[in-house]
Amino acid sequence: MSTPLLQVQNIKKHFAVSDGLLGKPTEWIHAVDGVSFHINRSETLALVGESGCGKSTVGRAILRLFNLTEGQVILDGQRIDDLPAVDLHKIRRQIQVIFQDPFSSLNPRMKVHELLAEPMRNFGLAKISSEVTSRIERLIDVVRLPKDAGGRYPHEFSGGQRQRIAIARALAAEPDLLVCDEAVSALDVSVKAQIVNLLQDLQREFGLALLFISHDLAIVEHMTHRVAVMYLGQIVEIGPKAFIFGAPTHPYTRALLSAVPSVQPGFARNRIILRGDVPSPINPPSGCRFHTRCQFAFDRCIIEEPQLLQRSDGHWVACHMEQET
Repeated sequence: MSTPLLQVQNIKKHFAVSDGLLGKPTEWIHAVDGVSFHINRSETLALVGESGCGKSTVGRAILRLFNLTEGQVILDGQRIDDLPAVDLHKIRRQIQVIFQDPFSSLNPRMKVHELLAEPMRNFGLAKISSEVTSRIERLIDVVRLPKDAGGRYPHEFSGGQRQRIAIARALAAEPDLLVCDEAVSALDVSVKAQIVNLLQDLQREFGLALLFISHDLAIVEHMTHRVAVMYLGQIVEIGPKAFIFGAPTHPYTRALLSAVPSVQPGFARNRIILRGDVPSPINPPSGCRFHTRCQFAFDRCIIEEPQLLQRSDGHWVACHMEQET
């Protein structure tokens, strides 16, 4: 079996909450608390869950936008979480990101030609102006922008077109992995579908791996290969799309999927309403973190944290109920 492109091993990220006077930490936010997964080359892994579950923090940890509290991130066989800043140049090229709001991630003072040329020059992918221009024209064509897009500023484009510029800018670095952090959630429905189809086409053409962070399960079902479900900083279920959407196992996954609207006439899902609110990541519950909202919780769930164990080929679940049946 080939080595995965990306391996995330038991990563944790705790943010300090200071008292505001001397700046000393008084509490810790357990944003990510022991997350592990892998992504193969040319594969899409979707990371899903409620707002605040830590999925975007996982993406930012992989991008090395901050240091980890604990754990390892391995890219293409090389550990990158402990690399000093001077050695991060190579991984910046291999991993690129597409953010939710393309307007805030694009420099409004730079024309599209300059935006796309910058990563090429930074990473030494094109040295002479004619080569840069040729590559830019190719990227504009690949992401299906107007041919004259290079001479215009980001504010002259629609939201969907700006996201295409952001995608082109990420591709300009010739990455192996794209981290898509809610990359389509701010777009209209019809535009959202166009961007998702574009990402799938680009994945096939360039052999890209995608970490697709999203709360839109309908989009996730359409485009992903595997799904990881997060709750309060931890993965509770991970597996192939067919298992997660066809036979969800963890009670939280079932509740999450029951909220997805059905487009089939006459078909209605059995909506599962979770009790209570999501606990605070500053003081997460003991045992299974979902037990305060789970209708199936029993004594073991309150005192013992369930481990992520393999239920079938490639399908892993962290639930005491499943492990006892």
